[in-house]
This record gives sequence, structure tokens and C-alpha cells, in this order.
Amino acid sequence: MAMASNSQTKSARKSQLTPNPNPTWAVPIRTTFRTSLAVLTALLLVTAVYLTQNRAQVSENYRAGGYGGGGGGCDLFTGKWVFDNESYPLYKESECVFMSDQLACEKFGRRDLGYRNWRWQPEECELPRFNATALLQRLRNKRMVFVGDSLNRGQWVSMVCLVGSVIPPSLQSMQSDGSLIIFKATEYNATIEFYWSPLMVESNSDDPVNHRLPDRIVRVKAIEKHARHWAEAHILIFNTYLWWRRPRIKALFGSFEDEETSSLKLVKMRRGYEMALKTWSDWLEVNIDPNNTQLFFMSMSPIHDRGEEWGRAKGENCYGETEQITKVGYKGDGTDPKMMKIVENVLNDLKTRGLNVQMINITQLSEYRKEAHPSIYRKQWEPLKEDQISNPSSYADCIHWCLPGVPDVWNELLYAYIFQSTTH
Repeated sequence: MAMASNSQTKSARKSQLTPNPNPTWAVPIRTTFRTSLAVLTALLLVTAVYLTQNRAQVSENYRAGGYGGGGGGCDLFTGKWVFDNESYPLYKESECVFMSDQLACEKFGRRDLGYRNWRWQPEECELPRFNATALLQRLRNKRMVFVGDSLNRGQWVSMVCLVGSVIPPSLQSMQSDGSLIIFKATEYNATIEFYWSPLMVESNSDDPVNHRLPDRIVRVKAIEKHARHWAEAHILIFNTYLWWRRPRIKALFGSFEDEETSSLKLVKMRRGYEMALKTWSDWLEVNIDPNNTQLFFMSMSPIHDRGEEWGRAKGENCYGETEQITKVGYKGDGTDPKMMKIVENVLNDLKTRGLNVQMINITQLSEYRKEAHPSIYRKQWEPLKEDQISNPSSYADCIHWCLPGVPDVWNELLYAYIFQSTTH
């Protein structure tokens, strides 16, 4: 009996220590701990995914060097073009609400559309895929402004098409006010703007429509007329190069309104360029808060108007081209590394004064893309003459770029650097 009683006692104790598989009033400590650990792990995982998405999966180790490289991490600007007709193009030309007729090559008759299907592949890493929603979240209640010439305007159109692809047409709008064009994403209260300023500083080519003048004059010391339009922007993207491509340019010291007290001086192109960028950099130093604004400068966009440089007959250009230049490191005479060196020196000087402007080096990767220009497939703003019609290469546009196309990759590079910053 004692043994039976003892056995019953042990059985009773065991039943008290063994958890009920279907408890009605409590959860044992060990189970509670495991459940809490699982919940915590799930929360951490969800948080990590959320943060990764909001950071757009952009690594923090991309190179922050200027033109031609420098610095540590991954060099996004050295690589090759890879054909990719599954991921590219990033949007459809016909579905971009505000596509420009200057860049809509398919609309104006181009049938070889392979230029749209090329992805830039850096040698050492992957270029982050453009995430329009992530960028719009970044731009909520903010302004992004492109400042410069028609090439920068083309990149702006590309950006509008990229973000517009995830916005219903009713929630996007466009308005123009002289030199300033504003695209607005209503749901995000975000604007992506373009400001026409082809020489950065004030000039007689500042009219957004009537600016092709034979005698170009630049006020190399005056920028406030332009800068007041983009002074409060949160992301600024500048370019200026093409309009300086003359042996000499007239520099005006004074004002266009007061000829008596003003003086004109004929200066060499690079000297005028240097003076204008000095005026621009001085304005940035005084007026930009680096904690509030990200600054970028696009390097020169190459021109493909000399077919002899890649094996064609003299006098030919990008007209009829359907393939890329395959020579590694190819550089055409239309680009001037000495001018980009001037930019680099100005940006390095700004950095010593506490302001970082990131150079986005689009030059080399764009050099290969002789087949990606509008050529004759664009709206002609003036009726063609008979001699032009008989010789299409005479009016081919070998400066700008078809969209979708090369400028989309420029914006992918810009996107990577926007998200790479730890300051913002």
C-alpha cells in the first residue's frame, strides 16, 4: 500500500509538472519564452524588410569619387552594356504622359528599337534597379530640380517617365512658368522640376524658346537671376557643357541693361567656363545647407557626329547606326576631358569648404552608344528643305538621346547616389 500510495503521489506530481496540451487559463513559462522569441524574430524580420525597401536596397559602399573615379568602394561608372530585353525598358514610351516629342523616337518612325534594351553593368557590383516608389517616398514634401541645358532636360523627362510609371495619370500634373517646368506627384506633394540655364550663369541665351543666337554673351559673375528659382530645392542636379563649346566666348562685366557701365571681353572657352563655375560654387557655398540639400553635377554627354571616329566615311554621323561602339575606352573628339577637369577642381575646392557636390560620370558609358540618339526620328520644329530630305544625315540629331534609353541609366546612377548618402 505504501508503494502504491507513493506511486500515486509521484504520478500526481508529474501531472502537475506536465503542461496541459490545451490550457484554458495559462501558458507555461518555457512556451511563453519561445512564443515571445518567435514574435520578436518576426518583428525584426519585418522591420529589416521595411528598412531595406525604404533604402531601396542600395549598398552604402558605392564610390564617392569624382570624374574618372577615386575613393573606395564600388566604381559604378566602369563596366559594360548588357543586352536585357526582360528588365528593360523601364517604362513604355507611349505610356509616359509627358514624353517629349524631341525624344520620342518610336513615335516618329524609328523601327529598330533595340536601343531600349541595354542595361549598364558595373565591373565590381550591381547597379541598383530604379525603384520609383522608393524615390517618391524620399521626395515626399520635397523638390528635386534639374538645372542646365537640353541634355539635362532630357534626363528630367526620363525621370518624369520613370516615376510617372507608378502614378495614376490623374495624380500627376505639369505646369510651366518661363524657364521653370514643374512636374508634380500630387499624392506625395513632391515636385520634379527643370530649370533652363544652359550656361549656368546669366546669358543672352536664357530664353527657354528663343535662345539660338549667333553672338553668345555670358555674364560670368551673375547667377542670382537663375538661382532664386532653385534655392530651396532638396535635391539639385546640374549640368553645363555643350553651350560652352566654342573657341572663345564674350564675357560681359556689368549688365545687359546698362551698356555704358558694362564691358565685354572675349575670353577663351575654358577660361569663361572656369569663371562661371566659380560664380556657381561661391553661390552654393553661401546659400546651400548641406544638411538639407543633396548636390549633383552630371559630366559631359558625348556627341556622335563624326562617323570617321568609329570607322565610317567622313561626313557621316549617327544616322543609320544600330550598334554600339565596342572599343573599350573609346572617346570621341566631341568630349573635352580638360573641361571636366575644371569641374573636378571646382568640386574639390568646394569640398574643402564643407560642401559636397557628387559628380555623376556619364561620359564614358555614353560614349559607346552611338545608336541611341534620335537621329531623324523626332519632331522637326521647322519644315525640312529639299537638300535635307535627300541627305538625312544633314539633319540627324546626334546630341540628344531617345527615350526610353541612355538617360534612364543616368537616372539609375543618380538614384544610387541619392540613396547612398548617410547624411539624408
